[in-house]
Amino acid sequence: MHPVLFHIGAVLIPSYGVLAALGVVLALLLAQRTARVADLNLGRVWNLCVVALFAALVVQRLVLVAANWSELRAHPAWMLGLAMIHHPLLAAAGALAGAASGFAYGRWQRMPLRTTADVLAAPLALGLACEQLGALMAGAGYGTETDVRWAVTYTNPLAGRWSGTPLGVPVHPVQAYAGLGFLTLSVFLVVWLPVRRQQGDAAGLFLMGAGVVVFMTELWRDSVGRGQLLSGAVDGPQVAAIAMVLAGALLLLERNAYRGRNEEAHG
Repeated sequence: MHPVLFHIGAVLIPSYGVLAALGVVLALLLAQRTARVADLNLGRVWNLCVVALFAALVVQRLVLVAANWSELRAHPAWMLGLAMIHHPLLAAAGALAGAASGFAYGRWQRMPLRTTADVLAAPLALGLACEQLGALMAGAGYGTETDVRWAVTYTNPLAGRWSGTPLGVPVHPVQAYAGLGFLTLSVFLVVWLPVRRQQGDAAGLFLMGAGVVVFMTELWRDSVGRGQLLSGAVDGPQVAAIAMVLAGALLLLERNAYRGRNEEAHG
């Protein structure tokens, strides 16, 4: 594949960074549409997304700097390559920082929590789909070795240097599997949002759907650096995926139980 999208002189423009940025732009635009459908203030939704994105990026860079401080002190120019590094721990740190800052901004602006989460569900899935396409181009989060006809083989040395991708070995294009799963989820949530029965439905379905996509695609990802647990039965992302499915189910269950009590009280 192509870890470098193009060159500007001696400057390399990484495919992963460009496609991740494209995902952010598309997610922001889609959030404006879903905010209009849910009758939320468009400006506040935009600001919340920007705040969450900024927090996620800052925390990811700080984690990378802290983890590689001794090397960066010896080679300051390596700071320019931090944006090319993709790792599940960085994704988790960024997601937590983004969620926490977005929640704080929403509380400050008195935005309805469940409706705001519904509005952001489809854009998040779309952003993840683009991010996985970037990972496919870069060779990050690569799959296990396979002989299927649609296998991909990485040959660019930069893929091995930046992401540890095995070169010359056919592997599952697992990032494409995940990207298609997230894209399908995004389309479903866009259709579902106007007809949802109660606030929080789209958010709950996003958590469950994204959790299923992550858990299933991890079955075809190479296990290196993904935190094997229970003697290799599951890895770190799969544990997070299980937590997402349970959180989504609890969100839907809580709201359905609440609605049932209200119907009984007014019946």
